[in-house]
Amino acid sequence: MRTVVPLTMVAGLALGGCQAPPVEQAKPIEEVDLLEAPVPDTDGILRVLVLHDMEGLSGQDDPRTFDFDHPDLYAEGREHLVGDVNSVIAGLFAGGANEVHVVDGHGSGNPEPDLLLDRLYSRAQMVFRDKPFRQYVDLVEPGVYDAVAVVGMHAKTGSRGFASHTYTLGIEIVLNERAITETELVGFSFGRAGVPVIFASGDDRLGADLASMPWIEFVTTKKATSASTAELRPQDEVRAELEAAAKRAIERRGEAKVTKIQGPIKATLRAVPPASLQVLEGVPGIDYKDESVTFVAKDFQEAYDGLIELIGVATTNYSRVLVENLRSSPEGAMFLSEYNDQLVGRWLDFESGRWTPPAPEPPPEGQRYHGAR
Repeated sequence: MRTVVPLTMVAGLALGGCQAPPVEQAKPIEEVDLLEAPVPDTDGILRVLVLHDMEGLSGQDDPRTFDFDHPDLYAEGREHLVGDVNSVIAGLFAGGANEVHVVDGHGSGNPEPDLLLDRLYSRAQMVFRDKPFRQYVDLVEPGVYDAVAVVGMHAKTGSRGFASHTYTLGIEIVLNERAITETELVGFSFGRAGVPVIFASGDDRLGADLASMPWIEFVTTKKATSASTAELRPQDEVRAELEAAAKRAIERRGEAKVTKIQGPIKATLRAVPPASLQVLEGVPGIDYKDESVTFVAKDFQEAYDGLIELIGVATTNYSRVLVENLRSSPEGAMFLSEYNDQLVGRWLDFESGRWTPPAPEPPPEGQRYHGAR
């Protein structure tokens, strides 16, 4: 998932960007988490949620293909996405799924779903809601889904995978002293309702990250050679494996494990460039050390909410890259000077009673929301 941060607090920006040492070696999943059998299907309808990302697709070796800011290459990425997702959906139905729903877990910057909906497998349906929702946590309800399949995922921060990160750029999430992937984040979230993750696809580094979850049917789509390069496998071969593995995942659902993280939870957010948490150093009550902030939460939801708030702080440092670029050109320097004048002017106008914050604009009538944006 990609988070776009507005230009804020740019004037006089002096946030640090040093990289902290990696966290201690991860503990085995069974030492820190509860593993349980899936909740039995009670309504006779085997319903599967497919959550897709966009960095771990087959045929893809250019990071610009998952970024809406590069229209031509993003269009290529959408082709890779719909092909991989449809292959997985076909396998899920072949294995015995009755319903398949799809939710966008990427957020390319496109206000519309990343999936080409006119090409989506005809028996599947995209998840839409009338209000914004968080795809990782707001679809978790008892008795709705029987399994989750994640498609086009990526390795965690520090894994040296293709576009490896956790949640967004420069973020590492550590729960009970174990750094996790977004796939595991999905597992912990849906584990609250007794729903297992049964299928995943992505590069070889993600496969290594998920070695502690052997019940997941995993398909390696490519070999990562750096965060921005990969050795591709024949796409037809990968698509055939996606379909076959998804079919097996349904057939073996009863062997899968539900992951439930035990509370209280020691949660740590660690930032690496371009993110930073250094702005919190020295703040009373904040457990900050080496670009990391740690807190204790009573359960997964509280830990998740706290981490998201910290991510909001860490990603303000993205603006540092923008400032560096602007300062390197005469036009950019002029823009920064004008911005500083506007910033001071806004302060003076507010203090003088000449400006008040505008009321939030209501969403467009009939707006539908599909998850990450």
